Amino acid sequence: MTQAIKVAAIQMVSTPEVAENFASATRLVAAAAQQGAQLVLLPEYWPIMGRHERDKLAHAEADGAGPIQECMASLARQHGLWLVGGTLPLKADNPDKVLNTSLVYGPQGQRVARYDKIHLFNFVRGEENYDEARTIEYGHEVQSFEAPFGRVGLSVCYDLRFPELYRAMGECALIVMPAAFTYTTGRAHWELLLRARAIENQCYVLASAQGGEHVNGRRTWGHSMLVDPWGEIVSVLPEGEGLVIGDIDPHRLQYVRESLPALRHRKL
Repeated sequence: MTQAIKVAAIQMVSTPEVAENFASATRLVAAAAQQGAQLVLLPEYWPIMGRHERDKLAHAEADGAGPIQECMASLARQHGLWLVGGTLPLKADNPDKVLNTSLVYGPQGQRVARYDKIHLFNFVRGEENYDEARTIEYGHEVQSFEAPFGRVGLSVCYDLRFPELYRAMGECALIVMPAAFTYTTGRAHWELLLRARAIENQCYVLASAQGGEHVNGRRTWGHSMLVDPWGEIVSVLPEGEGLVIGDIDPHRLQYVRESLPALRHRKL
């Protein structure tokens, strides 16, 4: 590819009401398409942020069927773009748990990739207590897909802290990071980790976050952003619903990799 491609990260403040979140996502994907985005990323838990952690079990879909998957396929097809559907709850082998799954749809609405979140968040500090493993089953396989501009590596939220995952993807033009970082951990580490993953993998990183005060009392950090292969922030949205838009520039990618050929210098 010789021309840049425009990509967009959608930031949401999702609610316990799936219909409300569908309406928000539909509006924001349309806005991204109107601004020329050819790949759009939704945040983690975009279809539902329940009042309680078990609420998502009631909305878990079978693989390949259900209103959330139909919504994403329809949006990709309607706007003729690549849609990385943040995450949705898919049914797991354990009926008391779900898989936190990212699905990718091509411009004709066809599904092209599936990634089940491998690393599950656990954080305890004062009144903050999170343990995704109580309701989510671990994924096991590293996943990426081929887009017209190159390989796209799939990851979700807490995965960001595990650099070996990204090395296992091979050389990517873009890494996507749908997330719902807490305010506490996001303020401390979100930007640092995103820039580090971009620098060490010499690729673009597109991060789509939940960003605000949710009905369940949780506050998410936001700061959806696009980071370039040199670690520079191209665009960022601190808080609230909206879009981050920027270009994946193959010339920039090539320049960084040729001027500092760190990927070729790897010994391990």
